[in-house]
Amino acid sequence: MASTADIKNGVVLNIDGQLWSIVEFQHVKPGKGGAFVRTKMKNVMSGKVVDKTFNAGAKIDIENVDRRDFTYLYNDGEGFVFMDVADYDQITVGAPTVGDAANFLLENQQVQIALNNGNPLYIELPPSVVLEVTYTEPGLQGDRSSAGTKPATVETGYEMQVPLFLETGTKIKVDTRTGEYLGRIS
Repeated sequence: MASTADIKNGVVLNIDGQLWSIVEFQHVKPGKGGAFVRTKMKNVMSGKVVDKTFNAGAKIDIENVDRRDFTYLYNDGEGFVFMDVADYDQITVGAPTVGDAANFLLENQQVQIALNNGNPLYIELPPSVVLEVTYTEPGLQGDRSSAGTKPATVETGYEMQVPLFLETGTKIKVDTRTGEYLGRIS
């Protein structure tokens, strides 16, 4: 068991069976009363952010979370198969853990997976990926009633809004956090 003196940004705590990552912390020593530690924590699984205060010296349970580089291989129908770039071991990650990242996963893409006791917690994609537009309607010149965007489907099956001038077969840069169009790749 560790104490509140061990709290640092990025440390993962186990509180009531849930994993929480420290986003911010502040040691406070008021003039009157005991010292305490004010923290802002993010739930590792859901992403929910909460504020929590610990008394100074309180015992806390620090979890070991290992972030390692993996290469995405394929989807086997039950889950997504990744290969560890260090030792070539393969792991299968379930669709609920992958979540929205599945919209931007291409074969042989590098990702980071956070592991806790060998169990995958979440997947971190690069900030942007390059995807090819597989289908979009032809844009009509002068049609600006929809703010200059139209729906398009990219090679992963994800549907998004793109500018009217894009055509099928164009490679585009997509933000993996928001799913928005960032630009055309020539």
